[in-house]
Amino acid sequence: MSSTTDVQDPGAGRDAGVLETRLIGIGHEEFASDVWGRTALLTRGVSDFSDVFSAKAVDELISRRGLRTPFLRVAKGGSTLPDSSFTSPAGVGATIADQLDDTELWRKFADGATLVLQALHRTWEPVSSFSTQLSTELGHPVQANAYITPPQNRGFDDHYDIHDVFVLQIEGTKRWIIHEPVHMDPLRSQPWTDRRSAVAEAAKGTAYIDTVLEPGDVLYLPRGWLHAAQAQGKVSIHLTLGVHNWTRYGLAEHLAQAALAALCDDPEMRRSLPLGVEGPDGEIAAVRERLAAAISEADTTSLFHRARRGQGRPAPLGPVAQLAALERLGPASLVRLRDALEPRLEGSRLTTRVGWLDFPETHLPSVRLLLDGKDHPATDLGVELVERLLRAGVLVPVEQ
Repeated sequence: MSSTTDVQDPGAGRDAGVLETRLIGIGHEEFASDVWGRTALLTRGVSDFSDVFSAKAVDELISRRGLRTPFLRVAKGGSTLPDSSFTSPAGVGATIADQLDDTELWRKFADGATLVLQALHRTWEPVSSFSTQLSTELGHPVQANAYITPPQNRGFDDHYDIHDVFVLQIEGTKRWIIHEPVHMDPLRSQPWTDRRSAVAEAAKGTAYIDTVLEPGDVLYLPRGWLHAAQAQGKVSIHLTLGVHNWTRYGLAEHLAQAALAALCDDPEMRRSLPLGVEGPDGEIAAVRERLAAAISEADTTSLFHRARRGQGRPAPLGPVAQLAALERLGPASLVRLRDALEPRLEGSRLTTRVGWLDFPETHLPSVRLLLDGKDHPATDLGVELVERLLRAGVLVPVEQ
């Protein structure tokens, strides 16, 4: 008999609670029942975010990290500027043409342009850790962008996003004007530009929220809520955590894909339509019947988990440190499961974001043990098993 073990990432067990303690100022249950996906929420002074992001981080990322597009975009007057206007080769040994040009970026920033640092969950470790914790708590993927706006300027006109957002004011102040949706719960295929005129008309009406965010304030907006923002008397830096919501429609897409994959093995479905057929009307009933059967018979046990694994990346892995851990591996070596792997043990197979591994029955108790996310000495798991999992990038050494 096979069994399935679902495991939350171990990072959640050590640093749980960023939603309640640092973003919303109300209980998890109240947020889930009254706010999530339903309405905007403004929370004042809930947290100091200087440990997550700062102006110093902005300057380092732009001037010293060798970032390339699309890790940054630039907006002014409601439009996004072409990448070529702020990128260039970086000199001898770094001649890739699309690296950020800090001089050009300075000139555009001084002229009123907003700098948008994208995918900070990949380029700035404190943001990455915070985003990973939030994603684990919400059960939805999270990305992070930062918006750096000069005084008295705005980067984008009124619009809505196709994902939920938490806006964290880092430095300076910014006025936010929020209006209720013109299209509730938009899918990723339904951007605001498809309803540009309706958005512009709604933005003329009475605002649902019209407020100035100060450092430590957080604004939660469900997807579809209209918003525009303008910096006040100083440079404004805010971090936007975008929650890429799972929806029933998204599950339906994955279920349909699983059914279609199964139908590839059905000889009747691969058969050509009759010669000279003028239309498929006579075949639709048979196709509908087989498609419905394929959907009902599709293996949904790990459907959600397979899709979710594909939407994120595991925690960073240092190749030098990993090799050193292998070379000094002994019974007393401490190891733990790598963070953000989305591990799932189905029978004797462990599936993660870095692949899958099959285990003999004798190793399964140790595999289940390490899935608790805690630190374990190699002797408790078996040195041979630990070596295999270190080489696979599933386990990482614990610094001592």
